[in-house]
Amino acid sequence: MSMATSPHTTLFQTRTSPFPLSSPRPTSFKPTSIKCATQLHAQPPPLTHSQDRVFNFAAGPATLPEKVLLRAQSELYNWGGSGMSVMEMSHRGKEFLSIIQKAESDLRTLLQIPPEYSVLFLQGGATSQFAALPLNLCSPNDAVDFIVTGSWSDKAVKEAQKYCKPNVIWSGKSEKYTKIPSFDDLQQNPGSRYLHFCANETIHGVEFKEYPVAQSGVLVADMSSNFCSKPVDVSKFGVIYAGAQKNVGPSGVTIVIIRKDLIGNAQALTPLMLDYKIHDDNNSLYNTPPCYGIYMCGLVFEDLLEQGGLVEVEKKNKKKAEILYSTIDESKGFYRCPVEKSVRSLMNVPFTLEKSELEGEFIKEAAKEKMVQLKGHRSVGGVRASIYNAMSLAGVEKLVAFMKDFQARHA
Repeated sequence: MSMATSPHTTLFQTRTSPFPLSSPRPTSFKPTSIKCATQLHAQPPPLTHSQDRVFNFAAGPATLPEKVLLRAQSELYNWGGSGMSVMEMSHRGKEFLSIIQKAESDLRTLLQIPPEYSVLFLQGGATSQFAALPLNLCSPNDAVDFIVTGSWSDKAVKEAQKYCKPNVIWSGKSEKYTKIPSFDDLQQNPGSRYLHFCANETIHGVEFKEYPVAQSGVLVADMSSNFCSKPVDVSKFGVIYAGAQKNVGPSGVTIVIIRKDLIGNAQALTPLMLDYKIHDDNNSLYNTPPCYGIYMCGLVFEDLLEQGGLVEVEKKNKKKAEILYSTIDESKGFYRCPVEKSVRSLMNVPFTLEKSELEGEFIKEAAKEKMVQLKGHRSVGGVRASIYNAMSLAGVEKLVAFMKDFQARHA
């Protein structure tokens, strides 16, 4: 968006956010409160989808809430009257400490994270955790069980082979990753240090609706693409990890929620930056963290709390997904979703067209209507609509209207 033409350019001239985001804070955190010194001269207009913005259906980095983006825009030049942008702050200064502490506090409120769990804001993407997990939780000869329901859980197994003895106890590869196993049929290995699964496979659109129980060791989940999209009982897990760039922020932040008793037993060869203990001991500030990304995550957490928390957020996500899947299922085969209905993702909706030669035209025409990033992952092709928390109902309704029109013209 050009500063010369943006209707929000004037927001840079003030220190006070025109879109306040507030939320309760648990008593275990006492972030610094910085009062803003100025007020806007006029009430901001009601927030609606800007005409110069597209509906972005990308799988990640993904769309962010406009309310959050405008808040960040208004605070970009001079955060909270500090005379600095968040991008310029010392990560050890009181200003940024208040930001990261409140981000953690709000995330703990959202997910009702028990006090015996640590929250770490790290770098390296969720992919770095494929190595960090076995390095921190295992010895080289320890067994680890994996459920493989898509590309990301498959990558996790391959990385773990370097640091432990992984066992794939179920794989959906032969059925092109369209299902999730019955938990009763899983043959877990006695003595396994943990059971790993990917809660939502971004590429293939398969989502666990319920979670397995680790019969030995602890349960570990990659929740990158459905993190904070619905309530989760954190106490059932040893570790939850997620890249931020799907649902809660920009790329560059990786969030790890880990039970404290699992910290401190890293293998001797573990690189310092992959050792959970060093980050836990230093409150995620051992080195310079992705400060601006953490700030953005904090704004998203505030927004989710303002919406009523994850129970309400899940209701909105279910409504969006229902509209889109219904359009696919009622198209008489013109559109097809390969995923078994009971495990279809609320976040990533892959589908194909009966006439595959039309898929390129579908994506091209949608882009002209300001609906972008609908091309399926290069490994599977087709079409994929990622409808994370920040994708509005209006965006999904526009896509559905386009799909029906496209079918009418090409069936």
